[in-house]
Amino acid sequence: MASGLLALLDDISALVKVSAASLDDVPTQVAKTTGKVSGIVIDDTAVTPKYVVGLDPSRELTIIWQIAKKSLINKIVFLSPAALLLGFFAPWAIQPILMLGGAYLCFEGYEKVHSMFSHHAEEHPESEEIEVITPEELEKERVTSAVRTDVILSAEIMAIAYSQVTGQPLVNQIIVMLAVAVFITAAVYGFVGLIVKADDFGVHLAKGKNSPTVQNIGRGIVKFMPSFLKILGYVGTAAMLWVGFEIITHGVPFLHHLLENIEHALAGVPILAWLAVVVLCLIGGLILGFIIEKIVALVRKILKKQPQKV
Repeated sequence: MASGLLALLDDISALVKVSAASLDDVPTQVAKTTGKVSGIVIDDTAVTPKYVVGLDPSRELTIIWQIAKKSLINKIVFLSPAALLLGFFAPWAIQPILMLGGAYLCFEGYEKVHSMFSHHAEEHPESEEIEVITPEELEKERVTSAVRTDVILSAEIMAIAYSQVTGQPLVNQIIVMLAVAVFITAAVYGFVGLIVKADDFGVHLAKGKNSPTVQNIGRGIVKFMPSFLKILGYVGTAAMLWVGFEIITHGVPFLHHLLENIEHALAGVPILAWLAVVVLCLIGGLILGFIIEKIVALVRKILKKQPQKV
């Protein structure tokens, strides 16, 4: 019996050593995964600031915190477990789900581009009913819209994170995905917070007993930030189209091979290769978003024409 107990202890000791060695790889896996999702992180960072443009400056950090908190909850409570479960029971379902998310990003991106160039509301302003909305309702609407977009980008991040730990022990998979969720969320929304409060920092520099040079820098920041946020809003919209269509191409072999062939053809000039892929994704995202918008409008029209039950 004593020999059996010693053998069991030896087995436990060996298992602990293997687990410890495996866990030593976690930081490397987290770093590797973070590098893989860097493009989406940049897109997420560019998309978010536009949701606080035009709102009460005193509420900016609160709004960003609300978005960040819901983003982290979605990653940890819903997306990470969903990726693990789907990867175990139905790995074939991950790509179609991501493609649906990509299609939604293209649809939302197209609608934002369309609204930039549409002047229908100005042609007959007297015939339009002006919708009255309180600042609280507008804030809630912005947060909801931001979280909805973040869910899709976060799903792509966690799917990529899962793809980097496939075949690893379950403990490693869970730790890496949780670490990626926390690190990415903190990095994205921390940076977004710095962006939207940069103008307040500029005001602080421009006031007080600072030197004339520092005051001029502060005034320059204050003058620059509104334009920067506006440009960042455009970048965020473009990012929706770019990332959305790029997600779609991963599930369509013809499109995926087309982009790969373009990258290989322009491999000698990496910047040009990247730019060509981005432009094609933007055009593809706009076309797909246009098609989806027409389908959605047609479905709404059909539903409105259906007789209501008494």
